[in-house]
Amino acid sequence: MRKEFSAAIEKLALADESVVFITGDLGYNALENLQKKLGKRFINAGVAEQNMVGVAAGMAYKGYKVFCYSIAPFVVYRCLEQFRNDACLHNLPVFLVGNGGGYGYGIMGSTHHAIEDLACLSSLQNVKTWIPAFSDEVEPVLTQILHEKHPAYLRLGVGSLTPEGAELSGSLKQISHSANAQTAIVALGPIVANVLKALIQVGLQAECDVYTALTLPLELTNATAEALRKVENILVVEEHVSIGGLAQQLSVKLLEAGIHPKNFKSLTAQGYPNGRYGSQSYHQTQSGLDAANIASIIHSFTPSLIH
Repeated sequence: MRKEFSAAIEKLALADESVVFITGDLGYNALENLQKKLGKRFINAGVAEQNMVGVAAGMAYKGYKVFCYSIAPFVVYRCLEQFRNDACLHNLPVFLVGNGGGYGYGIMGSTHHAIEDLACLSSLQNVKTWIPAFSDEVEPVLTQILHEKHPAYLRLGVGSLTPEGAELSGSLKQISHSANAQTAIVALGPIVANVLKALIQVGLQAECDVYTALTLPLELTNATAEALRKVENILVVEEHVSIGGLAQQLSVKLLEAGIHPKNFKSLTAQGYPNGRYGSQSYHQTQSGLDAANIASIIHSFTPSLIH
């Protein structure tokens, strides 16, 4: 999604002179177009994320709309205090952009992973976090972030194109629907690719409703709540820790709406069970977020439907 992000920022910044882009000395072979086109509105703050966000808040106070870019753990954890105090509490248009959410940076290890980022940021005042699952969602998300002009966080990963017919309602985008579905799967971000692969493995593409969560804090509309009320099984899949993540936020919304599924299962990032580091897919497998394990969970819900 990094290329799509860079192209969208270029387009939006050329149309709006109040847009400023600050990088924490990252973006090689992806942001050169922005440096060329934005001129003085492209700033390399160096390896100084706290200062980057402080500067962004000052510029936002003066009327600019400021994007702060780095890899996800650097732009979230290193400057959490500055983002909270300087941007969020004053409701300023400072937008954090983190590339490689979840285990995206793989073998580089835990210091380069962001599996608690959404819990940290979606709990702050005035903040909306955005987690596109598909590459073509990036530009409309950026357009909406600029339109709303509130503190925001955009978590980038690797995604394909949105399936045809997908519909957004509140935070959840329904990407597949079955009139007689007994299982609903709600995925956070690009991990939905593993969900779709798992459904193919068990041959249940037509028997399960699949959603992706585009934003947190979670907004559950009445229409989506009623759709979830009709299913017996709900599976949540997220490349994020359990505490403060999608499953916890969804379960609260369901209980408030009086929805009690027969089965509710949550697959989440488990950290580093064996103390070793590997690729993103390696860590997904360690956490049970791989297609094979997802398929086994779906199988346990609906054994009689397996072809």
